[in-house]
Amino acid sequence: MLSTLAFSSLLLSVASFSQTLPSQKALPAGTQIGIIVQPSQGKTTSSKAEQLFPPASTLKLVTTLAAKFELGDDFTFKTTLARHNDDIIVRFNGDPSFTSQDLSSLLQDSKITSIKGDIILDQSTFTGYEKGVGWPWDILGVCYSTVSSAITLNGNCVMASIYTNADGSTRVFTPKHQPVSVTTVAKAVTSEQQKEQYCDLDLSANINNQYQLSGCLAKQDKPLPLNFAVQNPFRYSAAVLKQLLVKNNIGFNGKIKLATEPQASGDILAEHQSKPLPVLLAHMLKRSDNLYANNLSKAIGAHYFKQAGSFRNGTEAIKRILKQQANIDLTGAILEDGSGLSRNNRVTPTQLLAVLNYIKAHDNELNIISLMPTSGINGTLQYRQSMRKDPVKGNIIAKSGSLFATHNMAGFVLDKNGKPSTTFVQLVTDYYPDPEQKGTPPLTTFERSFYQGMIEQVQGN
Repeated sequence: MLSTLAFSSLLLSVASFSQTLPSQKALPAGTQIGIIVQPSQGKTTSSKAEQLFPPASTLKLVTTLAAKFELGDDFTFKTTLARHNDDIIVRFNGDPSFTSQDLSSLLQDSKITSIKGDIILDQSTFTGYEKGVGWPWDILGVCYSTVSSAITLNGNCVMASIYTNADGSTRVFTPKHQPVSVTTVAKAVTSEQQKEQYCDLDLSANINNQYQLSGCLAKQDKPLPLNFAVQNPFRYSAAVLKQLLVKNNIGFNGKIKLATEPQASGDILAEHQSKPLPVLLAHMLKRSDNLYANNLSKAIGAHYFKQAGSFRNGTEAIKRILKQQANIDLTGAILEDGSGLSRNNRVTPTQLLAVLNYIKAHDNELNIISLMPTSGINGTLQYRQSMRKDPVKGNIIAKSGSLFATHNMAGFVLDKNGKPSTTFVQLVTDYYPDPEQKGTPPLTTFERSFYQGMIEQVQGN
């Protein structure tokens, strides 16, 4: 149970804001809560506003604002195909939306019928680590933590499914066109056996895009969907490219190589452009896409410092841009990536509030609020338990953020006319509910009461 003293402070600080507050017994003991509630008119109330918390995916709001400033709405990722002597150069620039179909269209647009030399894949627009500092090792095989690489194809993600067999074995289906290897030695067991044996479904992956499932899986009536993060984007993209050369009847007997240094520009034969920045940001915010956020943060670093983008210069550029353009001081904040995936990231509720306030005050120019999810309606908030029913449904626009034991929300309560009114930040970490507890999760109880209280205050219901 949340300590009486800590929670009493929260009650006192927000009592003037709302008559309906989260129950004192709502959250488990030891849970840390940072909250700021800022009505359009009236007193701002807060608890632990200056304490550092893991932002998780609420950090995408910070990346979004920096991208708007530095890259601008006309920004697009460009992927080019060029000829240099007898070689063909495919220059990847980190487009997180680039697909096999786009690559095939690039080949068709180039009018190439045969290639005498080699194909060089150039990823020099980014440098440094493809995995962020503080990314949990145990989730690196799944797509929401896929590598951030200039060579990005199909979201650097492969879909598959696993079946349980009557004899206690399992089998995996992977589409034939996917150039990866997935095997399974996992056992099919009952739910009771899985619990008794403390045996989970485990995944191991290597740099050759080979994956093996082991451990236990509870018996399934239907195939269980899986997704695998590409571990080696060059190897994956080269294999897909080989398939597309055959499909498009392009003669090629050379090798597909990874450039070890930036390649000569050559004669550009074809170019593919992504959708403009607002479309990319809408996808990133509504689906909380980590790859989009991380590649955009590296693009910000490349543009700001006029050098190859990286996690390090991207996060530093974000800090400098927000200070220079919006006077938002992120001194003391720890940023390791642009997505919030790193468990090392830290921000204060006050810093997030400053970002939200700027977004709200300049929404006519920025148009960011419309890109964010709406409670119970779309994006990552569509099925959130605390937001699926009235009065919360449809009355909050916000960005959520979740990591292990961390559950955050930052955004706006809407007035009766659907306009952003109260601005709020909710950072909850060290949340460890009793796994044996039945009924409504404590977090859901806490959030429902918190959100309903704000809505009632704003809309006078």
